[in-house]
Amino acid sequence: MLILREASAVDLDAMADLAGYLDSVNLPADRDELRAIIEGSEESFSGRREVAERRFVFVLADTVTGQIHGTSMIFARHGSMRAPHVFFDVLEDERYSETLDRHFNHRVLRIGYNYTGKTEIGGLVVRPESRGHPEQLGKLLSHVRFLYIALHRAIFCEEVLSELMPPLEADGTSLLWEALGRKFTGLSYQEADRLSRSNKEFIRTLFPEVPIYASLLPPQVQAVIGQVGPETRGVEKMLRRIGFDYAHRIDPFDGGPHFHARIDDLVLVRRMARARVAPPGTSGTPGTAREPGAAPGRGPRYLVAPATTAAPRGFRAVAVVGAGVEGGAIALADEVRGALQVDVGAEVGVVSLDGHEPAPRGA
Repeated sequence: MLILREASAVDLDAMADLAGYLDSVNLPADRDELRAIIEGSEESFSGRREVAERRFVFVLADTVTGQIHGTSMIFARHGSMRAPHVFFDVLEDERYSETLDRHFNHRVLRIGYNYTGKTEIGGLVVRPESRGHPEQLGKLLSHVRFLYIALHRAIFCEEVLSELMPPLEADGTSLLWEALGRKFTGLSYQEADRLSRSNKEFIRTLFPEVPIYASLLPPQVQAVIGQVGPETRGVEKMLRRIGFDYAHRIDPFDGGPHFHARIDDLVLVRRMARARVAPPGTSGTPGTAREPGAAPGRGPRYLVAPATTAAPRGFRAVAVVGAGVEGGAIALADEVRGALQVDVGAEVGVVSLDGHEPAPRGA
């Protein structure tokens, strides 16, 4: 069975392996940093960490083989007085000369800061060999974050942000950073990326406050501003489908686009239904989990998770095939209830993986 759960110390080796594919700010290829991330996540799920500092790390695991297929994350609040969220606003500056009868529309980059914070989703990494899986593992890892947000809405901000990876060079460098950031900081992209994981002061003090005209940059640099990289296009489509839009903001390091949405407007949050667990045979077709490698079953799929994280092994979620919520209840097969560590009568959250309504309107 495939299960989505909170990361724990036993996942360190698997997460270090995953980080080797990307080595990003959210999933660095450094075991000490990863260990601290896992410990922070455990404190976040248990409520032992201040709300503004909470980072929730999810893993998708095969309960039979123990393999970790991927990760995803939620940052309860990204941006504070001490460590603001930094970005470039992408603006338009329109100019016209009557004398020359010439009109120009310039793209302008202006450094900006957010000190009050937004919820951020990130850290979505799927093993290369696990991509193309019939269970759509990337979708599971993405959607579980919104199910968790909907179940624990008070923890999170009004707006949610996602920073997508842009096209990078073969060696992992950024054309935008080489054209701008390096000139203002004297750092390589990799050096700045590592430093920014713990300290962004150098951006506030060294980057210019005045607008930068992108038209002064080489054409190949202009071409990547706000663009989504080839490996991230699937994520962009997924985000747009559930209610995200391009924020006309980019990452000041690599030019990757920022997508945003009001949390309460997101389809997955609005359609999340709370239901009581019923035994098989009492509320429609029981929700069952497909075994890894099995052919896709018929019927709508739902992601189900306990409404609380009081279970001994913390947060867990399972994708099931079944009738969904009927009369305020959802029938779950014995193995699903066991995996979720819930009894009959327990409250769960249910969200569709296929666009179906988890519950009939008015139910």
